[in-house]
Amino acid sequence: MADICVYTFDELSVGQSAEFDAAVTEKMLDAFCQLSGDINPLHCDEAYARSLGHPGRVAYGMLTASLYSTLAGVYLPGKYCRLHEVDSSFNLPVYIGDTLHVSGVIKEKNDVFRFVMIKATITNQRGQKVSRATIRAGVTAPAPQETAL
Repeated sequence: MADICVYTFDELSVGQSAEFDAAVTEKMLDAFCQLSGDINPLHCDEAYARSLGHPGRVAYGMLTASLYSTLAGVYLPGKYCRLHEVDSSFNLPVYIGDTLHVSGVIKEKNDVFRFVMIKATITNQRGQKVSRATIRAGVTAPAPQETAL
């Protein structure tokens, strides 16, 4: 697991970027099924997914989109992130065994309301864009005990 980035609002700037990779596993799909209660056979039944022309089970779109939460909450802006909004779209299916590259760049910084707008994309190991998003993330101030250290 990666170390969490610790940027204050003043340390963030337009053009700043972050990225990471994540492998999609069968265990992830099974856990997401349990967590969400979504038992759609496209995600849970390999034979059914294959009958529709897929090479295997299709990853949940929201499982893929959850990586945007990781991008904002761990990498950019990181520790002081308060996720306000994620507007995402799904371009291509994601499958077990795919390696996803998640990247984002700050496109706007609002000094009045202390938030950043991040344009993000997720591509698979073939370089195909499987998802894109716009993320609005507030950035809180460090807790008083943190600034005293």
